[in-house]
Amino acid sequence: MQSALTSRNPDLLRLRDEGYEVEVRSGHLLVHSVPYVNASGQVVRGTIISDLTLAGDATARPANHVVWFIGDHPCDRAGREITAIKHGTATYQLAADITAQHAFSNKPGAGYPDYHAKLTRYIEIVSAPAQSVQPGVTARTYTPVPADEAESVFRYIDSASSRAGIAAVSAKLSNLRVGIVGLGGTGAYLLDFIAKTPVREIHLYDGDLFLQHNAFRAPSAASLEDLHAQPTKVGYLSGLYAKMRRGVVPHPVNIDAANVGELLQFDFVFLCMDSSPAKRLIIDTLQAAGRTFIDTGIGVELLPARLQLWGICRVTTSTPAQHDHVAQRVSCAENDDDLYARNIQLAELNALCAVMAVTKWKKLCGFYVDDDREHDSTYTTNTNLLTSDVTR
Repeated sequence: MQSALTSRNPDLLRLRDEGYEVEVRSGHLLVHSVPYVNASGQVVRGTIISDLTLAGDATARPANHVVWFIGDHPCDRAGREITAIKHGTATYQLAADITAQHAFSNKPGAGYPDYHAKLTRYIEIVSAPAQSVQPGVTARTYTPVPADEAESVFRYIDSASSRAGIAAVSAKLSNLRVGIVGLGGTGAYLLDFIAKTPVREIHLYDGDLFLQHNAFRAPSAASLEDLHAQPTKVGYLSGLYAKMRRGVVPHPVNIDAANVGELLQFDFVFLCMDSSPAKRLIIDTLQAAGRTFIDTGIGVELLPARLQLWGICRVTTSTPAQHDHVAQRVSCAENDDDLYARNIQLAELNALCAVMAVTKWKKLCGFYVDDDREHDSTYTTNTNLLTSDVTR
């Protein structure tokens, strides 16, 4: 498949990551949307094509310095054909699905070392007059590239990781199955962050509806029509992220004794739920099975005399090797606090708590350096202080 071939070859990957519209088709390499000047002096776009020399699924040094072109013959800014590269004008049936109109030849003394060097040189020659006529015009359009379902959970290529050179690091997160329990605020932001990683599946557990107050503490922007439909939280959010990726699985139920065992199938679980006996059931079940999980919590208190809010974010990690602290850090009692019942949760604190939790999860996966190996962290707004405790 073309995306796999591109990803495995540095020269093709570099073309894609630099924003060129790269396609591999019928044994040829195509770069679309290359700007050039036509005979009328207009800036238009065409496609440059090269045959592709492969050794298995690896590109070899280009055996041919010639390329073909789909479009009118490129001209200088006065509308005269660029004759220095002209090799022929005809109907070139390169493959059943590729027909070109022109062939170009520009051979450096030592030939081209790879396909990035070859294609960018021809793009430079063809596009130079267009850039003088229309400054800023470029073949680097950064058009999203669809991803093959068999090769990626994403619906379009994750070019951010490859451009940054961290694809091998990101791969540490692939093939994981993650569960999120509670999607009212922090859990929704966790989904937003985890959805942009290559985990295989993200399972969402929450039996509540997505209502108006949820829209003000969740990522993205729900429409009035969305709220009128009163979807489940997990249904609304899974549909939202299905635009970007596969493998987001909604479970419109709350966790209880009948289904708590489902959480044991996941590699990692995030708890983003209210204090309750159900949380104690989940924690006991996960710890008894030797599972790693993170519990999140935020608290917001109104200080009437100051007419200000005081907030705290907490992230507590439980691993098979370090879990005795959880009972002291995580409350599982029924929460009858009036302020919490009025849902004083703020998007920025929910998001911050999610950031703390997903960062710790990535540390546990070996994505980030974790020298301190903290298992409990809190952030308080009044002192702007992030503290860590329970380290190994």
